[in-house]
Amino acid sequence: MEYQYTLFNQKIEIRKNGFKFPSTRYNGSKLKLSDWIGSHIEKLNFETCLDAFGGTGSIAYKLKTLDKQVYYNDILSFNYYIGKALIENNATILDKNDLKVILTKKKDFNYPTVIQDNFKDIYFTDSENKWLDQIITNINLIEDDYKYAIAIFALAQACIIKRPYNLFHRKNLYMRMSNVKRSFGNKKTWDTPFKDLFIKFINEANNSIFNNNQDNKSLNEDALKVENNFDLIYIDTPYMSNKGTYVDYHGFYHFLEGLTFYDDWEKKIDYSSKHHRLKSKKNIWNDKKRIYDGFDKLFKHYEDSILIVSYRNDGIPSENELKEILGSYKREISVENFGKYKYVLSKNTNSKEILYIGK
Repeated sequence: MEYQYTLFNQKIEIRKNGFKFPSTRYNGSKLKLSDWIGSHIEKLNFETCLDAFGGTGSIAYKLKTLDKQVYYNDILSFNYYIGKALIENNATILDKNDLKVILTKKKDFNYPTVIQDNFKDIYFTDSENKWLDQIITNINLIEDDYKYAIAIFALAQACIIKRPYNLFHRKNLYMRMSNVKRSFGNKKTWDTPFKDLFIKFINEANNSIFNNNQDNKSLNEDALKVENNFDLIYIDTPYMSNKGTYVDYHGFYHFLEGLTFYDDWEKKIDYSSKHHRLKSKKNIWNDKKRIYDGFDKLFKHYEDSILIVSYRNDGIPSENELKEILGSYKREISVENFGKYKYVLSKNTNSKEILYIGK
């Protein structure tokens, strides 16, 4: 059963008795691998689980469909709201009235200009920056935690899809605006109004929400510090190639992180960077000298749980080194191979996806 209505000339559709994880262009997403990963996890005996490095939430969502009690965790606050909206939330959606409040400019209201003042000609056009300042201000007035989380999710996804490479790693608005022939990107999407993209992701979020009759939770903590009382832990750490190149999620998505602390954003910007990123944060997952110790501490911290580790065969540590570290805490280790899998933006066509299962 479906019903729909029109708001600001946009069709709003809510499906009943069906759900689907939203589309995403998030770097390193496991969405396309979620069925394969889920097929191995569902064979195991567990009731409670933690997705320790939640990211897009696609694996936590898969676990939710298995009717398990799911804890989603991510150290980035905008990702935390993904978990809040799609994993912890069992029933709340953003309805017609909520959307109208978010999308309507308030009369006689002095909107802040944080994005307009700090990101001119960096990521979005002047009119888009003005719209973003207005929308995030309206979103911050939402009192319901789940409705707020859905709105943050939709705004973040709209921002990602508007960006060349779907990242915020450099000042490159000109790539979107130049009138040239293109061999990459999606100019049609880039030219789509923010409002339309925002409504698109509100639709997708609403259609993904379901009740699995469990008390699921979203956390915003360092994975090494989450208290371990789970039957199963799913681990997908930030990737580091065998050349030492790492995926810097904090650097890639700093703009989305800033949206979640909008009022304090300006205090945290590194103005020495051309693209006004947030002040950098070093961590054990982007240091090739410390990453071995990182895995050892992680496996030790969760040694009482079944450990599921997503990995690539060309990373640091190597696949054999990682298995050896895992073997210090697990007697029984099986290795499942998906085979070659190319991530978006990756130039490596020979990388193979691996799943370690430690019991």
